[in-house]
Amino acid sequence: MPKLTETDTWVKLFRDQIRGEMLEKHKWKWSVGNHNGSIRLQVNDGRKQTKVLPYEWSKKGLGKAIPEILQIYKRFYEGKKQLTAACETVKVSSSNYEIDLAKVIADFRKDCPNASDTTWNKSYVPVLSKCQELLERSKGKPQNSKELMALCLNEWEYGSRARQIARRALQKFLNFAVSNEKLSMQYAPIKIEEKLKSKRVGYALTDSQILQLIASEKDPRWQLNFQLLAVYGLRPEELRFLVVKDGIKGKELWTTYEKSMGGKKGQKTEPRKLAPIYVKDGQGYIDWNLIERFENEELAPVGILGKGSDALRTRLIRNPLWNKFRKQAAKQKEVLVPYAFRHRYAKEAHARSVELNLTIVDIAFVMGHTPEVHQQSYARFIPTDTFSKFDKQLIA
Repeated sequence: MPKLTETDTWVKLFRDQIRGEMLEKHKWKWSVGNHNGSIRLQVNDGRKQTKVLPYEWSKKGLGKAIPEILQIYKRFYEGKKQLTAACETVKVSSSNYEIDLAKVIADFRKDCPNASDTTWNKSYVPVLSKCQELLERSKGKPQNSKELMALCLNEWEYGSRARQIARRALQKFLNFAVSNEKLSMQYAPIKIEEKLKSKRVGYALTDSQILQLIASEKDPRWQLNFQLLAVYGLRPEELRFLVVKDGIKGKELWTTYEKSMGGKKGQKTEPRKLAPIYVKDGQGYIDWNLIERFENEELAPVGILGKGSDALRTRLIRNPLWNKFRKQAAKQKEVLVPYAFRHRYAKEAHARSVELNLTIVDIAFVMGHTPEVHQQSYARFIPTDTFSKFDKQLIA
């Protein structure tokens, strides 16, 4: 085996990296060196203390040692002040180290009370199951968080929203596991920069298309579903959470659905009163008497809890008209999805904003999301007088 010299490039990089992770007032008090082929860690913080770590003094060994050294450094200044004691509190990752990952995941679930069972099963379970499988391997186990996260996320398309959700769930879990000393520091989550793919633009159904879909639907229960979705701008899932309440001016339609608020951890939407944006035909606005009919007629079931959009999609793709409209949307570089009824509501609400004296805050409120989320999703519908200025040319 060739003799390693203290001037080898990796040695300098090793020492620079260690010092670079430490506070300025501490960095020159810590050093690493070679002790009979193993890594020696030394701190001189008033008195010299030394500890030999179970890692080879080599370029390969430093990659495994750095996470543990940084954890030792952290524990040392958390009150230990004894290098040996700090080392003992840090779990050393080795081939003999075993952990009950199923229990760690179960404990993490308890630490996520705001995640519904639907969200947990859809957003957390797939990526955490992959993480568990990788960490329980007897051979080929990832040696650090970068390697682990890359392997866990391989199953999701790069730049996709699904991959972003999986990455966030994995980062939260690794942070929980390392912070609670269930996993060693080498698995502390790292920041991964990924550019999301351009979000597909959702097509907004026109009133004419909605009327055609209703006329083509043979089941009166689904006709009522379509009408409610269009007039009140509902999320498909909200169809199962509708209730009628007695208001000051008569009966009111409400939804009791609770959805996580975008950008606000742990906060959910509150039950809200619904406001109609009526569908128009050639004669004007149509009053379908929806509140009374909702009380007296049956809605079509929308599948299992949390899958309302899937049930609606299944129904719509059987309709030739829907597939015709989907092709029309594609020609406009847009995509037709079950939320197209809700998109129509947003578009028409903004189109009638002057007539009805509606602000962005008003429209976002009745749609059940924040103004910030509304602007992210529906900015293209918000009126602007920019293009009307160009229209004045012909008028002049």
